[in-house]
Amino acid sequence: MTSAIFKKPWPYLALILAHMIWGGNFVVAKVTLQEFPTYTLAFLRFSLASLFLAPFFFAETSKNLPAGRQVKIDKKDIPKLTLIGVLMITLNITFFFTGIQKTTAINASVLTLVIPMLSVLSGWWFLKEKVYLINLAGIFAGLTGALIIVGVPRALFGETSSQSLTGNFLIILASIVWVAGAIISRQMLQKYSSLTVVAFAFLIAVVTFFIPAALEYIENPAWTSRVTLVGLLGLLYMTMLSSVSAYFLFEWGLAKTSVIIANLFQYIEPFVATVLAVFILSEKLSVDFAIGAVLIAVGVFLGTFAKEAYHRHHKAHRI
Repeated sequence: MTSAIFKKPWPYLALILAHMIWGGNFVVAKVTLQEFPTYTLAFLRFSLASLFLAPFFFAETSKNLPAGRQVKIDKKDIPKLTLIGVLMITLNITFFFTGIQKTTAINASVLTLVIPMLSVLSGWWFLKEKVYLINLAGIFAGLTGALIIVGVPRALFGETSSQSLTGNFLIILASIVWVAGAIISRQMLQKYSSLTVVAFAFLIAVVTFFIPAALEYIENPAWTSRVTLVGLLGLLYMTMLSSVSAYFLFEWGLAKTSVIIANLFQYIEPFVATVLAVFILSEKLSVDFAIGAVLIAVGVFLGTFAKEAYHRHHKAHRI
């Protein structure tokens, strides 16, 4: 991979930039949620993102797509496409926004690294993909690290706050529903372009977040007076950078490399989030966090990235 980076660096730079943007999103979301109600921020974010995606979507409908792909949506696929939006955006964002308000940005960023491990498990259970004992060992180590960061060991002895514990679990739930949605989207991406699937998911997000956002305004219409330039910049960041720009950068980089390489750069997110959280939010690193983070890092490598390498060099037992 090193030689490829020097020969054609732009795809790798695109992936790095995308994950840096998503890493900053943990801190940006925590700051912005101090000024915007939870569902209102989600509604505004995906409404604006949908408006920006609309020209690209309509442009795609006017050109021929590769064989096997289409833009016109079959009625029979609407339930699955709707479920993708509900799982990957509505529930994922609801759990994430609620959880990030109860825990630290550092914990949240590292806990999301369970996504690739959960993806391996779901691929094994539902898609019958190959999984080896080394992968299961890595997943066990990673999930153990996640439980340590969540605070389960300390909770058993009453040494952690219920709010922090709840926030950490909500971040884990956000990861679980994301993976569940990804399983369904993998099927739909065989038939539709990624832009079509994402545009439909964004539309579902706008519809599902509208009523909760309206109720928040009815309950407290004065929240608009609290919004400052910082809050507006946060909304702009999550809309233009996290939802639109990072998506296109990631998809372009993914198309030029591979899924394994694209996922490898996910390690950038907790690094960026940790640095920003320490300097901007004055969050502190704990011993539990350090132990859990190391276990998750090892778990992600053994559970995902080492999969093919181990299979090539060892007579691994397939599960």
